[in-house]
Amino acid sequence: MNYHVIYDGNCNLCVTFTKLLAKFDRGQIFDYVPMQDEATLEQFDITDRDCQMGMILIDGQQTERRWQGSSAAEEIGRLLPLGDAFVAAYRSIPGMKWIGDRTYEQVRDNRYSWFGKTESTYYSDYPFGCNDKS
Repeated sequence: MNYHVIYDGNCNLCVTFTKLLAKFDRGQIFDYVPMQDEATLEQFDITDRDCQMGMILIDGQQTERRWQGSSAAEEIGRLLPLGDAFVAAYRSIPGMKWIGDRTYEQVRDNRYSWFGKTESTYYSDYPFGCNDKS
């Protein structure tokens, strides 16, 4: 795994995104850690307060390299096949980054009321430390 995706394992939208990304990626680029897994987050010095700011992407080779919120979503997109061209196009449109950031903040802050909350935390089939690349 090259990158760790920290997601809200109790948010229906976040869980759906994680499942789709995992299905597409099949553990080749990303592994996944729910924000509710405090023991694993501790290894990365991630606090509950950090998690309140949205999903986090961590470079597995250089863990000090991190992206959060809409920047994490963009970096995930950039890392996917052909994703770099789409992210570059998105970023080249004047004002689009600002709109994307504000939209992400609204969704992040209202995710439970808009999309619902799961009864139990979702753990991906490709958890942190998973070496299965099938």
